[in-house]
Amino acid sequence: MQDVLKVAMPKGRIYKQASKLFRDAGYPIPEDMDDSRKLIIPVPEAGLEFIMAKPVDVATYVEYGVADIGVVGKDVLMEENRDVYELIDLGIARCRMSVIGLPDWKPVLNPRVATKYPNVASQYFREKGQQVEVIKLNGSIELAPLIGLADRIVDMVETGQTLKENGLVEQEQIFSITSRLIANRVSYRMKNESIQALCDKLQQLTASITAK
Repeated sequence: MQDVLKVAMPKGRIYKQASKLFRDAGYPIPEDMDDSRKLIIPVPEAGLEFIMAKPVDVATYVEYGVADIGVVGKDVLMEENRDVYELIDLGIARCRMSVIGLPDWKPVLNPRVATKYPNVASQYFREKGQQVEVIKLNGSIELAPLIGLADRIVDMVETGQTLKENGLVEQEQIFSITSRLIANRVSYRMKNESIQALCDKLQQLTASITAK
């Protein structure tokens, strides 16, 4: 009997791209799943059960074993530092983590940096030998330099359109971001055959994507 894999899947833009990958790999994932209000969606014909989660929670679900595998952005892995296996770079949901500010920004002593990613920001500036005060925000990070809450921000950038509309510019790129397939350490041993089969199918698809 085939093991049912519990998959933590983020809602939103990553899901749309990830579910297409799964379908292209031969897994019959319903196209309307993201529109459902259900939080747990069995897909028995694919041997999968999806747990629909906020992107930031996916790695937590996988680490604690309530999901066997998950799709998560590299930004979450860097920030959360969860104890999981990173299996594949899926090459989807491409963006970057950057330091952002106003065009006329000038260095000041102990600047304030606002971000959703305090661990990433703190480590980055620490490695550069710069002392900063990190302020954690949960939304509208771009607002911080506009109202004087922070000197600069650290945030994800996809197209840069939001920055442009708010008069902000990228000053430094910290790292590139794509979504990854991760696995719970125990599940990877206990359900290795099913997980490896999924990895092999996705790997064939993602090889061309990540090479671009």
